[in-house]
Amino acid sequence: MRMKKWMAGLALLSPLASLPAQAAWQGVGAATQAKRSGDEVSFATAGGAQVVVSFVTADVVRVRMGADGKLGRDFSYARVDTASVPAKFEFDDNAERSELRAAASGARVVVQKRPMLSITVYDAQGRVVVADDPARPMAFDAATGAVEASKQRGAYELYYGFGEQGLPMISREGQFLVNWNTDSYKYPVGTNPLYQTIPFFIALRDGLAYGLFFDNTYRSHFDMGKSDPRRYAFGADGGELNYYVFTGGAERSPANVLRDYTALTGRTALPPLWALGYQQSRYSYISQAKVEEIARTFREKKIPADVIHLDIDHMDGYRVFTWNPQTFPEPKKMLDVLHRDGFHVVTIVDPGVKLDENYAIYRSGRDAGIYVRDAAGKELHEKVWPGICAFPDFTDAKARAWWGDLYKKPLGEGVDGFWNDMDEPAVFSADDFREPALAQGPQKTFALDVRHAGDGDPGAHARYHNVFGMQMVRATFEGLRKLAPNKRPLTITRAGYAGVQRYSAVWSGDNDASWDHLALTIPLLTNLSISGVAFVGADVGGFAATTTPELYTRWMQAAALTPFYRTHSATDTDQREPWTYGGEYERINKASIELRYRLLPYLYTLFAQNEKTGLPPLRPLAFDYPQDVDALLINDEYLVGQDLLVAPVVVQNQRARSVYFPKGDAWIDWWSGAHYEGGKTVKVDAPLERLPLFVRAGAVVPMQPVIQSTREMKDAPLTIAVAVGAAGAGEIHQDAGDGYAYRKGASRTIKVAVGADKVKLEIPGSMAYQRVAAIELLGLDAAPAKVEIDGRAARDVAFDAAAKRLRIPLPNERVKEISFVR
Repeated sequence: MRMKKWMAGLALLSPLASLPAQAAWQGVGAATQAKRSGDEVSFATAGGAQVVVSFVTADVVRVRMGADGKLGRDFSYARVDTASVPAKFEFDDNAERSELRAAASGARVVVQKRPMLSITVYDAQGRVVVADDPARPMAFDAATGAVEASKQRGAYELYYGFGEQGLPMISREGQFLVNWNTDSYKYPVGTNPLYQTIPFFIALRDGLAYGLFFDNTYRSHFDMGKSDPRRYAFGADGGELNYYVFTGGAERSPANVLRDYTALTGRTALPPLWALGYQQSRYSYISQAKVEEIARTFREKKIPADVIHLDIDHMDGYRVFTWNPQTFPEPKKMLDVLHRDGFHVVTIVDPGVKLDENYAIYRSGRDAGIYVRDAAGKELHEKVWPGICAFPDFTDAKARAWWGDLYKKPLGEGVDGFWNDMDEPAVFSADDFREPALAQGPQKTFALDVRHAGDGDPGAHARYHNVFGMQMVRATFEGLRKLAPNKRPLTITRAGYAGVQRYSAVWSGDNDASWDHLALTIPLLTNLSISGVAFVGADVGGFAATTTPELYTRWMQAAALTPFYRTHSATDTDQREPWTYGGEYERINKASIELRYRLLPYLYTLFAQNEKTGLPPLRPLAFDYPQDVDALLINDEYLVGQDLLVAPVVVQNQRARSVYFPKGDAWIDWWSGAHYEGGKTVKVDAPLERLPLFVRAGAVVPMQPVIQSTREMKDAPLTIAVAVGAAGAGEIHQDAGDGYAYRKGASRTIKVAVGADKVKLEIPGSMAYQRVAAIELLGLDAAPAKVEIDGRAARDVAFDAAAKRLRIPLPNERVKEISFVR
């Protein structure tokens, strides 16, 4: 029955239902009138459409097209709700064209009126940023509501971002991409779509960047030169053609594009420090005794860890916000013990609320009228883990508030974070389903004609499907902020839409235990990261199958410096903890986690910078080196900030690998101190026990000794590693590790300047944070003849010739300068 309903909804809502589909498409036609109204210019067209152009900021252009000559309410789930004033612009108009010039930047928008309205955006230097394709102008299908636009593209134009895609290449040129959040268990490499819809990309052409964000929540598509390499196109099954062009500022840099995109859609708030520690999970740790055993083993083996996750089997019959009374008889006692031992606990929460008259939460939601309704207006019922369930309508503010309040009980018991799953939304096939069980078939989600409140603009699931998961985790996040205002929430979601970074971390779903999937994590996560979602990760070892000792060990290394670091595995796979394979593998896995903890001060600083600038901790090489042609297509390396280059081994039995070092900087091997010239590819040793890791010359990297959990960080001495060989500078952020006092000045920023033979320090005095205990110089071929601290001979200086490192203990934090003579 549900399949028939879905097909009926498709016939009403999809442009594919009209045959021939192309026959109904029409262009907007020539502009017949141009009118400035305040901060925007509106164009009436011969095709009956209305097109509106404006400057959001001096470097961001917005274009809206309403096919029926009208524009809907100006509402977006993606945009941050701010009172920012649109950029001022000058406007010239004549019979042939209109021109808008941003007063602050000099960027221009030229609207050609005839023979067909077309839009070209120029930067301040008069270079084309992006231009409509005159052969394929803006178009719409009045019968279905579908919209589309086409842009000219350069022959070697590359594209990065698009959120989460299962593509093995770093650039997305030549691809046809669909955005429709989809539960994709054990997805093959190349799968599209996946769990996230982020219709934003950064383009590179001749070393210059621009960005484009298509803010449309319907099923959408991007043809990035696959059908015709001379153009790319984007469109959706309904809604407005509503998009933003990010010019990249004067530098035309990817960093400027992402800065402006995240200013529009929001940035990831600084996570609690403990959330950056190692996290251990399984579907499922089946009992309270098993969870306590896992925690105890970490501490006995002295393997650092901060978080343990509890999957769906901790619940009573999969009822959300419950505990299984047989297997978890004393959850608060368990949580108290885990907290005592330095662990935090994250529990899973799905959107389906079991249809059970004896279940108080179901009754409460029913009585409040907050569940999703089918096309007939009845409470929607679908089958998931608990059986038949109802689902809160997260596009309703009342439902979000109701959902957020449900976290009061687990917070009171001591649960620290929450993991939202199955929120595409995903459902199981109905009992009477007799169609082919397609991996991405319509049977896996709600029917398209299911109704949603739409925050005051009611509509069908076809319109609101892609924001369901984002609004669920928004409800979670906002509930936690209300219930525990002095703590930073850790929320994790599988599904999302542009702007999801405001509310949650994201992991890459039900990946596979294969070498192909290990390799896939690099292009997948780095592209998701530069799509605004800074807190990203993948299940270490692969979720959906039993891994091998070598694969798990290499994955532990490859993921050690990714933002979200968690091992997770399915119920039908072998046990998977860092010690599972014993001996050499256990030792190496422990070392990978220890590397993570040594570098936590650096990772934490990167997240603090991300909140201010939008620059993500995890990046593809092209992001920082857009003019280095040889860096643009590197799929198997990534940057952590701008200072660390990671080149994991992602091939079975490989014990050496080629590494490309980006042009314009020199690089130093983290382990041996060896120097490498930028712009070169070098084959380096990569024995099983070593992650190939390199630091940029001139970089400043804070680090600490190995600790067992982040609660030990405050008392751990801080060492500032400085990579010699180039001038540079860096900052180190320190605060309490939780709460929001840092936004009111309760933090400190340590500044470091690196010269040819000296290091200058600015350390604000404070007893509240990690003490700066030493400076460590990396990449020295020999011990310096003389080392001085503020003009006096340094004491207890130690040189490690094998690692080419010089350690210089500091007598106190009042030190201003360290100088050395080589």
